[in-house]
Amino acid sequence: MTVLVSISAMVFTILTLIVVLFQLALALGMPWGSYAMGGKFPGKYPPGMRVGAIVQAIVLLAIAAIMLSRSGLFVPSWDGFANKAIWFVVAFSTISTVLNLITRSKWERRIWLPVSLLLLVTSVIVAVG
Repeated sequence: MTVLVSISAMVFTILTLIVVLFQLALALGMPWGSYAMGGKFPGKYPPGMRVGAIVQAIVLLAIAAIMLSRSGLFVPSWDGFANKAIWFVVAFSTISTVLNLITRSKWERRIWLPVSLLLLVTSVIVAVG
């Protein structure tokens, strides 16, 4: 893998870990609901959404593992799986970017649209690299 692919995978992973921490904070009751899910749940998330935030954090950690494996930085034995699963990561990043683009929450657009766009770009670099 090239240096660009390795750097892209690391940037993707760092940004994803930030999003994971945000999701865990929502799950623990931080009043940041207006910065997620289109601002539908301002303040603290209700219990069902807190569980959803934990599930999303787990999915994001799995996605980061796929990125790192595809780039050769983590569990190289997953290479066969990661070579296919990377396209799920690209699709996930694309959907995330579109949703952050069309959200009604201006804060979500301002904060998470640039993050999701960078996640999309770095996922494509790793996928084609």
